[in-house]
Order: sequence, then structure tokens, then C-alpha cells
Amino acid sequence: MPEPVSLLLDCDTGIDDALALAYLCSQPHVELVAVSCTPGNVDADQVARNNLALLELSGRPEVPVAIGARAPLEIPLVTTPETHGPQGIGYAELPEPQGNVHPGDAVELWIEAARARPGELTALLTAPLTNFALALRAEPRLPELLRGVVIMGGSYYYQGNTTPTAEWNTHVDPHAAAEVFAAFSGLPGEKLPVVCALETTERIEMRPEHVEALAREAGCTAPEPVLPGQPKGQRSTASNPLVRHLSDMLRFYFEFHRDYDQGYIAHIHDYFAAAVAAGTVRYGTRTATVHVETAASRLFGTTVADYRGLWGEAPNARIVSGNHPAEAFDELIRSLGTLARTVAGPERAGRG
Repeated sequence: MPEPVSLLLDCDTGIDDALALAYLCSQPHVELVAVSCTPGNVDADQVARNNLALLELSGRPEVPVAIGARAPLEIPLVTTPETHGPQGIGYAELPEPQGNVHPGDAVELWIEAARARPGELTALLTAPLTNFALALRAEPRLPELLRGVVIMGGSYYYQGNTTPTAEWNTHVDPHAAAEVFAAFSGLPGEKLPVVCALETTERIEMRPEHVEALAREAGCTAPEPVLPGQPKGQRSTASNPLVRHLSDMLRFYFEFHRDYDQGYIAHIHDYFAAAVAAGTVRYGTRTATVHVETAASRLFGTTVADYRGLWGEAPNARIVSGNHPAEAFDELIRSLGTLARTVAGPERAGRG
């Protein structure tokens, strides 16, 4: 069992964010202190509804969900209905959440938690870095107060997924990303954020057989195949609620990747970052100084890493340089399958 981890999660849910959140709920050693909502894949209110519903489905209704920023720091918000669907969750139709959004501001909630538990909390950021940048403005000591930081974002000497050079999260709010990396400049190596960028998250390539394996692990006796030849929008028939909803999300994501000539796959970036934060996957890192471009129009949102110290500036990140996809999928399927059986109850878990 990994050592206990207490997380502050900031997300813009999003299909891969949803998978990451469900995965974290499957980990008994992970305490979800709060989930904050940043606009990105969808607007902040929709992010909050998705998070509330997913936490309830995953057996963690007590986790507070709070909204912070409602737009990037300096530019208009651009969302991704073509990638994640108009509600951010593909074809899934989640139950209406019974709980309510936390009445306080997410940024204030994070700062209060970090001050109350110095050195204990890890920040996991799978969204544009807007909320975290605002938190750093309000509490510049946050890098020292937090135990660690894990960021999903950026693309380093690797093709972008939004422009030829820029990754989505960073492109949505590059000004916030630039402020975040600047805040960590010169800190000790163990305090630098661990950055999960496209060159390693795109190696976590989910395929239909992974969904089928998850359904079997969850106890579905006859899981429906998720195949490229099926009509668009076909819904899952799995009786297990969590498997059904995740399958309906992922089917949309598979179709999106196929429509953009990447194959019938899904890059589940945020799951990998969540597993890094939870301490359940192996990975290597390289220390670097990160620059985020906020001026040049064609390079807007591009992230550049100086691994060799050529700029003569202090490092501000540890960029993941290697990971193990097969092990990561074994971990995901085992853990999510166990969670799905648990939250479904014995009377529903065994019917496919």
C-alpha cells in the first residue's frame, strides 16, 4: 500500500479528468481534501456539476466541491465541446447531484487548507492553471506550505494537441501557467512541481479492450464490446452504473480521436497525473527551467524547457521523462473495477 496522500484537486472535468477523479476515489490511501473547479473543457458551473455527480457515484459525496475563477486571467475562455461533449462528459448522462457546491471561493478554500496543514497537502492540477495562479497571488508562500505539486500540462519538444506547439491546458490560460512556474523558480528540487506533459501522457493510450477489461473486473458477466464499427453515440448497456457512465464518456473520446486521425483510442492524460500524485505508478523526471509563451501569436501557449541551464535561470519544474503504460493500465483497471463493484452493491455488480 502506498503511503497516505492528502490531495487538493483542481480540474475542468472533462472526460480524462472524470476518469482521474473516479480513480482517486478508488484509492483508500488518498484523502481528497477538496475539489476545485476551473473553467476549461466546459464552464466552471458545469465542471462543478460533473464533479459533484462523479463523487456521489464513486462513494465520496462528502468531498467539498468549490468554484474559483470563471475565466482565464487575461483572455476569453475557449471550451472543447468537440473533444469532450457539450457537458464535458461525452455521451454519459450522470444523475443529478444531490449535494451542493461549497459556498466559499475555491481559492480561499485551498489557502485555508494549506495554512491549516502545512507540509501535508499535495496539489494536483489537471486543468488550466487559473485557480492556482490566483491562489499564489493571494498566498505567495503556497509552494512552501504544500507538500508537493503535480501538473498535467505542456508539451516539451513534442507536438502540441491544440496548436502545433501548444498543449490544451496551457493554451487556455498561458498567463496563469507563466505565473505558476515563476513562483517555483529557485526552490529546492523536492519542492518543484512534477509536470506530466504530452510526451508522456499520450503514451497512456486507452483502447476498447481496456474498457472491456474494466467491465470484467467490475463483475459484468457480459460486457458489451466498444468497437470502432459501432454507430456514433451508441450507449453502454453495462448494468454497473460507474462502468456504464465511464464507457459512455470514453466512447465519445474514442470517436473524437478517430475523427482527428489518431485511431480509435483515448489519451487519458489526467489519469496518469492522478496516479503520479497518488504514488501508484513509476516514472522518471528531468529538472528544467520552463518558459511559457504569452506574446507571439503563433506560439501562444507554447512551453519550452531548458534542461541544460543555457538561460542561466534557476529550475522551476521536474518534467516527467519516462513512464510505464502497461503497468498504469493494470493499476487503473484493477482499482476502478474494485471501486465499481463496491459502489454498485452485490445485487448489481454481477449482472452484465
